[in-house]
Amino acid sequence: MKGVTKAVIPAAGLGTRFLPATKSMPKEMLPLIDRPVIQYVVEEAVNSGIDDLIIITGRGKRAIEDYFDDSPELEMHLRQHRKTDQLRCIQGISSLIDIHYIRQKEPLGLGDAIMRAEKHIGDEPFAILLGDDIIQNHTPCTRQLIEIFCQKGTSVIAVEEVSDEKVGSYGIIQGTKVSPSLMQIDDIVEKPRLEDAPSRIGAIGRYVFTPQIFDCLDETLRGVGNEIQLTDAIRILLQQQDVYAYTFEGKRYDTGDKCGYIEAIIDFALENDDTRHAVLQHLGSVLRRTADGMSVSENVESEGCQRL
Repeated sequence: MKGVTKAVIPAAGLGTRFLPATKSMPKEMLPLIDRPVIQYVVEEAVNSGIDDLIIITGRGKRAIEDYFDDSPELEMHLRQHRKTDQLRCIQGISSLIDIHYIRQKEPLGLGDAIMRAEKHIGDEPFAILLGDDIIQNHTPCTRQLIEIFCQKGTSVIAVEEVSDEKVGSYGIIQGTKVSPSLMQIDDIVEKPRLEDAPSRIGAIGRYVFTPQIFDCLDETLRGVGNEIQLTDAIRILLQQQDVYAYTFEGKRYDTGDKCGYIEAIIDFALENDDTRHAVLQHLGSVLRRTADGMSVSENVESEGCQRL
């Protein structure tokens, strides 16, 4: 089995949960402090050993291509004004990794988006990273999956326990534990009702697949939402090979959800030297203005003093 050096980032979705902002701006370009969401995902791929990246785009996604391209005029301006740190940052973005762009002409679902990359992937295993999910950990989540893939020689997906109210938004796993953090998948159900869900273990946006997933996608009929669902293709794949679910290490932010996006902004701001102090002060003042938030605000201010 070849090593995992290729990855796909599906980025063709319409971003309807963030309308009207995403009417003219790709949801993947929503900023977290001073970097767009998709940059964190691309950096995870790079830090996981990926050297060949395919981004699946659609109409209105040109901003993604422009962002990772060279910007001669901006670089010249920064050079002339001796802004060397900013210049180095800008040049680093365009040299992160070789990126290929493939368009999904119709929004027919995640499974269809992944199928667009089949010719480029060929007969090699590959990773999938969804742009909605940012996962922070010393060892990147994708690297963790690749390590499991190398051990087992078969497909593996990242999972975590989800709340009851979120069950209907995920592919839910039924499986058999083989270690504290690893399950062999017996079945996976796309967006079940809570009462029908086989567990509370949901598939999140990181996968490593053998190329056989493309044959399974070819067989997959339109499912939930009249789209080609990756979950349905995984169910077909289960008939051909073992597939594992790995409970990854790290903190996940669902930036495709408004509350998850706000949580990410706050946490990333608290990790940023330029914004930490001001954000802690603001959070303290906001909590003091609430009727029952005094003790919480005191805790926030105390934590801020310790961290500073």
